[in-house]
Amino acid sequence: MTPAPGQSRDGARSRVDDVIRIVLADDQALVRAGFRALLDAQPGMTVVAEAADGAEALVLAAEHRPDVVLMDVRMPGMDGLTATRRMPPGPRIIILTTFELDEYVFEALRGGASGFLVKDTEPAELIQAVRVVAAGDALLSPGVTRRLIAEYAGRAKEPVAGMDLSALTDREREVLALVGTGMTNDEIARALFMSPATAKTHVSRTMTKLHARDRAQLVVIAYESGLVRPGWA
Repeated sequence: MTPAPGQSRDGARSRVDDVIRIVLADDQALVRAGFRALLDAQPGMTVVAEAADGAEALVLAAEHRPDVVLMDVRMPGMDGLTATRRMPPGPRIIILTTFELDEYVFEALRGGASGFLVKDTEPAELIQAVRVVAAGDALLSPGVTRRLIAEYAGRAKEPVAGMDLSALTDREREVLALVGTGMTNDEIARALFMSPATAKTHVSRTMTKLHARDRAQLVVIAYESGLVRPGWA
């Protein structure tokens, strides 16, 4: 499959095109206008399209092949959660929520989102979030990850029968479990008595073996496989 312009085959942005292409999906025109004005004013960013619901977001993402989609959860017609699940590989999705721990956040991460932001976040934080996600990283700080786990892991589904972690080494399983509890690479390094660089390598290899888009997906896998149980964090 030919990668989208500005992207490599694994979904990461290439160095050829350093402009981050963004699609906005929100049913409120005023919210979209505010985000567009802010993002278009930043060097290396451009809003290529706006959608008023999830179905339109899917169409526009296929047409414009953006690097990042800012996706509201609650929209008429197809909601943001459904659109996130149906989004083809390529765009990184940031879920926009009204409250920091929206009831749909865990489901959104399970569906393929790379992170989430509250709508009233500071402009500098929004800009940084777009850059972080466009670079291929998950928008989940350790503190937010821990709160997310504490609040919603108890509502997670039972472990998925037959989920195969056999490709992982014993050390990689240990690392996955610690990622699932919200640890940073530095914290994992201290816990397992290794260098941060080695911890980062283990995390990267684990993501590759499990075909995880980013660290957020590793958290979901850690819970859905039963490797980490609610209450451990």
